[in-house]
Amino acid sequence: MKFLDQAKIYLRSGDGGDGVIAFRREKYIEFGGPDGGNGGKGGDIIFVAEHNLNTLIDFRYTQHFRAPKGGNGAGSDRTGAGAHDIVVTVPIGTQIFADDQETMLADMDTAGQQLTLLRGGDGGFGNAHFKTSTNRAPRKVTKGWPGEERWVWLRLKLIADAGLVGLPNAGKSTFLSVVSAAKPKIADYPFTTLHPQLGVIRLSNSEEFVLADIPGLIEGAHEGAGLGDRFLGHVERCAVLLHLIDGAAGDVVKTWRTVRGEMSAYGGGLADKPEIIGLNKSDAMTPRETSSRMAALRKASGHPVYLLSGVTGQGVPDVLRALQNTIHATRQEQAA
Repeated sequence: MKFLDQAKIYLRSGDGGDGVIAFRREKYIEFGGPDGGNGGKGGDIIFVAEHNLNTLIDFRYTQHFRAPKGGNGAGSDRTGAGAHDIVVTVPIGTQIFADDQETMLADMDTAGQQLTLLRGGDGGFGNAHFKTSTNRAPRKVTKGWPGEERWVWLRLKLIADAGLVGLPNAGKSTFLSVVSAAKPKIADYPFTTLHPQLGVIRLSNSEEFVLADIPGLIEGAHEGAGLGDRFLGHVERCAVLLHLIDGAAGDVVKTWRTVRGEMSAYGGGLADKPEIIGLNKSDAMTPRETSSRMAALRKASGHPVYLLSGVTGQGVPDVLRALQNTIHATRQEQAA
């Protein structure tokens, strides 16, 4: 299924039903009086976060959502039927923006969360509503109130505990395929990952977390180079970032600074998130290269550096344990 994380849709809630003019016409009743009923309420537009969805692909084919109009009133003081609501299901993590793409209207980040974004119009009053002691035969009614309409943007930000970042061909997809049941595309050319991939990692019966792999970043991604940096939005909610660096590529410090620079340019608090640095492809480096490059990375970043190989599995358990511990500590801080 094609991955789609942004869509523009049109919404319109239903108009209220109209009130009506009616008078009682009953045998042997001398003064019947008005009995025109009120109109029914128009349908609402309701958003629901559904945990079984992971893409906005449905909105490529259905882009207009219109709720029906409420029923008109009738004689004998009968109120018009209320129209049914339109329920729009979106994946967990979907953000709803106004047409300017900057004003956030809602963040659907919890399974089952409901939001009435547009309310249907109220029904109009029938002539029975205007009956008074001095106006016993009113011929006044009101139309139903109109519904609301607007264009909105849907933007999906995946819910994951940890995120994988790095340059293209850093070994992110290989790492994800080794530690989880995910089957990302793996090849020996850049940008094999064209959309985010999720994998569930289980360390024990009581410990598991979700890892998100996003397309690789290159220098100038915030200006549109490569695939751009829009996919960084999918790791904004992560508790920790695993920064994989290709140890066999040479200048590992420059590589680290390039990705850090793109995350800082993107914003969204990514540069302030906990970061675990993994020097990948240890099987393709000599011991001397390994030692010098790890020392250079530690000095430049000021953080511990984990040596690993996604192909052989060397160092992978230590990295996963560090991710799990950081996720647990970060979630506790957020809860506090």
